[in-house]
Amino acid sequence: MSKAINVLVVEDSEEDTQLLMAELRRNGYQPKYRRVETAEDMNSAIQQHKWDVVMSDYTMPQFSGSEALKLFNGLKLQIPFVFVSGTYGEEAAVRMMKAGADDYIVKGNLSRLVPAIEREIESARSRHARMRAEAAMRQFAAIIESSEDAIYVMDLDGRINSWNPAAERIYGYRAEEIIGRSIAVLFPQNRRDELLGTMAQVRRGDLVGSYDTERQRKDGRILSMHMSSSPIKNTEGKIIGASVIARDISKQKQDDQDCLDLIADLTRAMSPVNSTAALLSICSSCKRVHENQGDWLPIEVYLANKFDTTFTHCICPECPDKFRAEADKKL
Repeated sequence: MSKAINVLVVEDSEEDTQLLMAELRRNGYQPKYRRVETAEDMNSAIQQHKWDVVMSDYTMPQFSGSEALKLFNGLKLQIPFVFVSGTYGEEAAVRMMKAGADDYIVKGNLSRLVPAIEREIESARSRHARMRAEAAMRQFAAIIESSEDAIYVMDLDGRINSWNPAAERIYGYRAEEIIGRSIAVLFPQNRRDELLGTMAQVRRGDLVGSYDTERQRKDGRILSMHMSSSPIKNTEGKIIGASVIARDISKQKQDDQDCLDLIADLTRAMSPVNSTAALLSICSSCKRVHENQGDWLPIEVYLANKFDTTFTHCICPECPDKFRAEADKKL
């Protein structure tokens, strides 16, 4: 099955260009190409299309190979640039390779063309993949450095291998004083069983997930922490350690406790008020109140005991008229 390849040819001869395409077809490729012979055309072609390789003659009447290479280098393309020229001079070849060309092939020896292109395309792909990986690592490192959460890595023996600035702030240990030490220094005495369990999970490669626990600062203060950890594998898929992300939730825990304490205080303060809603047994004749203990108390005594209230005795404006009316009836 033919392999597609997009080729930009910097060449003043269409005939020579067809010889290059024939060599590609003979080796199982199905080339799509564009031939250019000026700087303007080359720049336009590069801007308009994605190419797998640039093949350039060295000597041309309007546009030299060295100029083509200079233009190519300025665009910072991650594809091979191969000279294919009828003019061979070892000095020129060395000079062009130093200037950034990937290979220099003589038109009279095109058997080297396809192997050179395949080698350089694969090399360009590897460079591009490495650059992407390095860019991703730089971005990842920047995220770790700026994170508000403690992020650190430990090996299978529990030794700390990396320690971000947030870990320094939260735990109080500088990176240089804790890297290489055991994570046991972060566990309070009453959490040593958890330490053993954590190490066992790391060695098994278990995804520990998220959980709340406690850790100990360098100064001995106990912190409430939200933890999550994941296994780290090498390129062969073997477990070599674990990454840990830890968030200090001590303030959140304290705020929650303060809220509970406030609710409890309010409940206690409101209990006398709420008690007034209880069902009271009051004698309809003497107005005494029946307590739970079985005693019948004057209502003012009951209220004084219940609400710590002191009563003053007086007569309301309506009662004198009431008493006089009752007295008149008796007379």
